[in-house]
This record gives sequence, C-alpha cells and structure tokens, in this order.
Amino acid sequence: MSERRACKILDQPRSTQRRVLHSASDEPRLIRRMVELASGYGRYGYRKITALLRAEGWRINHKRVERLWRREGLKVPQKQPKRKRLWLADGSCVRLRAGHKDHVWSYEFVADRTSDGRAFRMLTLIDEHTRECLAIDVGRKLKSEDVLERLSDLFVRRGVPAYIRSDNGPEFAAKKVRQWLAKVGVKTLFIYPGSPWENGYCESFNGRLRDELLAREQFTALLEAKVLIERWRRHHNTVRPHRSLSYRPPAPESHQPLHFVPATPPLREVADKKTVQT
Repeated sequence: MSERRACKILDQPRSTQRRVLHSASDEPRLIRRMVELASGYGRYGYRKITALLRAEGWRINHKRVERLWRREGLKVPQKQPKRKRLWLADGSCVRLRAGHKDHVWSYEFVADRTSDGRAFRMLTLIDEHTRECLAIDVGRKLKSEDVLERLSDLFVRRGVPAYIRSDNGPEFAAKKVRQWLAKVGVKTLFIYPGSPWENGYCESFNGRLRDELLAREQFTALLEAKVLIERWRRHHNTVRPHRSLSYRPPAPESHQPLHFVPATPPLREVADKKTVQT
C-alpha cells in the first residue's frame, strides 16, 4: 500500500507522517546519565533525578526529564499509603514541631539480618528541623548503655538539644536514661503507645533507609553493614535531594561539590575487601 493511501485511510496528514524527529544534541548523554542515576538510586523518581542532574550542571527542565523518563520506561516509585488517624499526645510531632536546628531530636531502632540469618540492630538519630541524620549505630545488641554513649558523644560535639522524641521502648524509657537526660537539661517526648506516626520524622527516615538500602543490599558480615550504612548516611546528609527542603540535601559539606554524585557506590568494593579479610 502506498503512503498516500495509508494516510488517507488513517486520516493522517502526510506532512505528519514524513516529519523527521529532531533530538537535541545532548539527549543521548542525558539519557545515559539518567539511566546511570536511576540504576544507582533505584527508588528515586524523576524529580529527584532532575535535582541531581541540576546539581551536576545540567540546564534542564523537569518536564523534559519526565518525558525522557517515561519514554525510556523507567519506573516511578509508588507513593506511600496515608495514615488514617493521629493521636494528639504531648510527644506528637504535630503538637510540638521543631523550630530550629537542635531543637528536637528523635531516635528509633531498626532491625535487619545479615546473610547468615543473624539479626542486628541500628540506632538512628535525626534532627527533625534540618532532617540531618546525626548517627546510625550498628551492632548485634544495642542497649540503654549504647544509647547513653551515643547521646553523650553528640552532646559534646554538637551541643544539647531542647527535646528528644522517642517511643516507649525499654532502651529509651529506662530510668537511668531519663535521669541522665534530666541532668543535662533535655526534655523527653514519649509518643502515645502503639502510635509510631507520632514520631513521623524518624519513622519516615527509617522507611527511606529500608527502602533505599536495607531492601536492596545483602550484608555478608556486620562490618560490611557498618561501612555501607555509614556511606548511605553521608550520602543522605550531603547529596540526596530532600523534597521538604526544596530538593536540597540536609547538610551539604562545604569541601565536597554538589555535582559529585557517583553512579555506583565506590565503598561497596572497600566493604567487600574488608569482609574477605575478616
């Protein structure tokens, strides 16, 4: 069938059929970089990828990234389900919001397993105002003594916050922990039992930690877990675009340029070598 007849049957103008698609000269490089970033950070959508590209120096509109993103078949992460209710207790992040840096800290435990099936715990501690992750301690067992050791170290290096928010776990509600915090002048905010959404900032951070790292990595040893988790924490603070901060990282380092975004995490090889040696 001739082109003229086919266009007549489909009611399509021949000028549209013969139009040659012209792509920008930088489009192949842009697509390759988008795929590299999407492979390195599999749970980032096109908006975070746009922020990373702009940090690298690309003069690009998010609509163009979205068009290429969908054309290449890259998957946009699904939205998180909404919470249905909120207890307005005194410890809730709604009743008391952080107003400045070091105003309210929050901490929580996260559990995972190494490839041999042995469990380990992580103590995550964040600043609710800046969204900065202050520390992630990793160990087979973490007790109230470990909580006090981490807090004392941070208080010396960063100063004492006004409040610290947590659930009612035995490591946080222990008598010696509450007494020590009262001596240094820190007020405790315990959320309502069975209401993790009242500690929403820390729970959200833990969700990103599990979604972007723990669910994608298989740790063969505890040392490997410590190295990779610390590498992810540094990336979260200095590179990762945060939506609530206008797609800026919580605490960018002054000596590290924002355009330095490795496509593949370089410390993975270091962790593997250390694991083999141990």
